[in-house]
Amino acid sequence: MPPAGQPADAPPAGPGPTAGQGPAGTPEQVESLAGLLGGRGGAIDATLPPVAFTVGWLATGRSVVGGVAVAVLAGTAVALWRWRRGDRPRAVLIGLLAVCLAAVVALRTGRAADFFAVQVFSNLASALVWVVSIVVRRPLLGVVVGAALRQRGRWRRDPALLRAYGRGSWVWAATYVLRVAVFLPLWLGGQVLALTVARVALTWPLVAAALTVSWVVIRRSLPAGHPGLRHPVEPG
Repeated sequence: MPPAGQPADAPPAGPGPTAGQGPAGTPEQVESLAGLLGGRGGAIDATLPPVAFTVGWLATGRSVVGGVAVAVLAGTAVALWRWRRGDRPRAVLIGLLAVCLAAVVALRTGRAADFFAVQVFSNLASALVWVVSIVVRRPLLGVVVGAALRQRGRWRRDPALLRAYGRGSWVWAATYVLRVAVFLPLWLGGQVLALTVARVALTWPLVAAALTVSWVVIRRSLPAGHPGLRHPVEPG
């Protein structure tokens, strides 16, 4: 999920309750998942080191060392920028470590496409985690939104919210499956330029699409009269 920021998209019009509607039916500020979870800034930042790697790789005569050097410099610059704009230190550190890990893998194998190996396997793992979370009735979308709204586990005691978050989580699981389906053959084929284009195309545009589509799914899954994401309805 992207870090907190301004809404990337307005909530789509259509039937279903508004997440910001109060329990007495008084509308609060209309919001979207992008508003609750953040915009696309973090996703955009994540594409810069891979692009830098490919630019450096090409500029140095397809040298993996050259590509890695430029990527690590870009990753460090992104980390410093995120830290100065107030992102959480742990998130900043994880982002930088991911770039460094990708660099180490590429240097160890000497294969430029292996700079993207971490991305391939992290998306595969993420797809599995999202699917398992839905199967065990702890959908990750609910966990993330519930944490953002400081609801602890109250949302899980609302059958309508639990069902809605489960359906919305399938949207996010599908994004990871899509990435693996695209990245894996390109990685196996050593297609560095195609991997770079795919990484950009399937990062922030896909995150924006998933935020919008999962928002629609959640809204339309909640029954008429439900007070919204901020107000779980506990039975009894």
